[in-house]
Amino acid sequence: MTNPLLETTGLPAFSRIRPEQIEPAIDTCLADCRAEIARLTREVSVPTWETFVEPLDEVDDRLNRVWSPVGHLNGVLNSDALRAAYNACLPKLSDYGTEVGQNEELFRGYQAVAAQEHLNPAQRKLLENVLRDFHLSGVDLPTDKKARFKSIRQELSQLTTKYSENLLDATNAWSKRIEDEAELAGLPDSALALARQNAEHRGQDGWLFTLDLPSYMPVMTYADNRDLRFELYEAFGTRASDQGPHAGQWDNGEIMERILDLRHELAQLLGFATYAQRSLATKMARSPKDVLDFLHDLAQHSVGQARRELAELEAFAREQHGVDRLEPWDIGYYSEKLRLHRYRISQEELRPYFPISRVLSGLFGVVERLFGVRIQEVTGLETYHADVRFFEIRDSESGTLRGQFYLDPYARQNKRGGAWMDVCTNRMHTSRCDQIPVAYLVCNFTPPVGGKPSLLTHHEVETLFHEFGHGLHHMLTTVDYPGVAGINGVPWDAVELPSQFLENWCWERDSLDLFAAHWETGVPIPEDLYQRMIAAKNFQSAMQMVRQLEFALFDFRLHLEYDPAKGGRVYEILEQVRDEVAVVRPPAFHRFAHGFSHIFAGGYAAGYYSYKWAEVLSADAFSLFEENGVFDSETGRSFRETILEKGGSEDAMTLYVRFRGREPTTDALLRHSGIAA
Repeated sequence: MTNPLLETTGLPAFSRIRPEQIEPAIDTCLADCRAEIARLTREVSVPTWETFVEPLDEVDDRLNRVWSPVGHLNGVLNSDALRAAYNACLPKLSDYGTEVGQNEELFRGYQAVAAQEHLNPAQRKLLENVLRDFHLSGVDLPTDKKARFKSIRQELSQLTTKYSENLLDATNAWSKRIEDEAELAGLPDSALALARQNAEHRGQDGWLFTLDLPSYMPVMTYADNRDLRFELYEAFGTRASDQGPHAGQWDNGEIMERILDLRHELAQLLGFATYAQRSLATKMARSPKDVLDFLHDLAQHSVGQARRELAELEAFAREQHGVDRLEPWDIGYYSEKLRLHRYRISQEELRPYFPISRVLSGLFGVVERLFGVRIQEVTGLETYHADVRFFEIRDSESGTLRGQFYLDPYARQNKRGGAWMDVCTNRMHTSRCDQIPVAYLVCNFTPPVGGKPSLLTHHEVETLFHEFGHGLHHMLTTVDYPGVAGINGVPWDAVELPSQFLENWCWERDSLDLFAAHWETGVPIPEDLYQRMIAAKNFQSAMQMVRQLEFALFDFRLHLEYDPAKGGRVYEILEQVRDEVAVVRPPAFHRFAHGFSHIFAGGYAAGYYSYKWAEVLSADAFSLFEENGVFDSETGRSFRETILEKGGSEDAMTLYVRFRGREPTTDALLRHSGIAA
């Protein structure tokens, strides 16, 4: 029987993939890759783009197509057998990646191609990136240091996966069943219905709460029961740590220390003083000073206002609700009370106007008007879960197929939390291959409950727009070379530009009119409600700003100041950062870093600042639409052609200036956030 993972034409055959097929498929694919590299370096005496780069792109793409559905299923349908197979492959893939990055014959072949004339700009950018990445993979190192580099890469791959697994297991292990509805006063019907459904799915009575965000956040925002809020706050804030209800069971503490130590050693092997400097080798920011100055500048504008916002909240809680001391598990609850008191609006009041089906059609309508494309669902295709839908994007005028995507919207057991976009296949065009880009778009919204459709909060609407922005960056590329097509090759601190940019249309009346209508009556969101929503847009925006600055400064300093003699000093550095920018201080038992998967298991190590860096770009870019009209087709076409279609094929700042006519400033971000410049 053929292995479905090795059938790398068309879409993944999810229903036929079995855990026991994964390792043999990877072994076969890696052997084929090694054989092709050996052939090319042995037989191609004069490397050219067609004879050397294209065949390497093709074998690399085949490996990506084999591994992509495995990594995706591990995130969205995790099981013990799948996890074991996934983990068995990680060291093999890490070894191969290091082996390729340190192959001197391969490096010389790419150098020979890069020295040739008649290359187009995208080809030159790809080769520039490839040669840079060879250096960052240790191609210049002596043999003994190459071996050490390889060992570090392999161990880091295993450690970051273990960190993520610990967090998932700790999240899944905790639940709270409540039998007395009186304990749930204040919770909206949507949260109660989900908790009832959670209990029924486990064959239990009453209401069951978990640490998945659709279950956790309503408790922290609406539950009158302060003890219940504290219990969930403690469980969530101590996941995978030495504290809390599962203290020590999935503790990420030693893993974090080892990750930081290995990253530092790896950076020094490559000639960088710190991992922070190694991180910036592939980003727009040029130096650690650039990053720290940027973050401190935003803090200087925000901290004073954030303190005033917290003081207002404390006064409100004291005067209106008799609360002498606000604790961290009270912040969300009383903030929602204050928002309701001041603006007469809540996320729950907005939820009926955002049924997911209408939001999707509105999102597609916005994108179609802006970028000249048409999006439609394709039915009858195999997916990996009943909730998953499949869509395609075509050019409005020519009908040309531009890309396809899977949409997996709802939270469920054994699915990683959060929201993300990932690559299924890349765009690639060679003499032997013509491949369109395909994306995975994953969210964790509340599923349909009790006969009602899934109703999103406005924040969740923003999340959907955000991830679709990433998807458009991937799917609308016109670059034929995978290494710089779509999101590939885009500096990490610029990759959030399209996603954050698209969020702006969640606030415009013209775009909301395309989809914001009551799920039962079809009545559009009333003007009075819309005006209250806009008035509340920047509620506590400075508090939100400094919270993100806290994460970004903590991450960057953690990697910039690491000293092997002192260890990671994880919580020491975090407390120093909080002294500088935080206005809400968690209790001593809180273990934020143990669950900070963005930097310990994702791609954001010494790069979390990228969210704010790209937010400056996105706000500044949107200000051009504010000047020309939010649905101005010429401006939309310009954004598509200069940003979305170009991917990583040119310098990110060059592309941005081509679109905007100048370099970005922080003015628009501060204005959009309601923070005085």
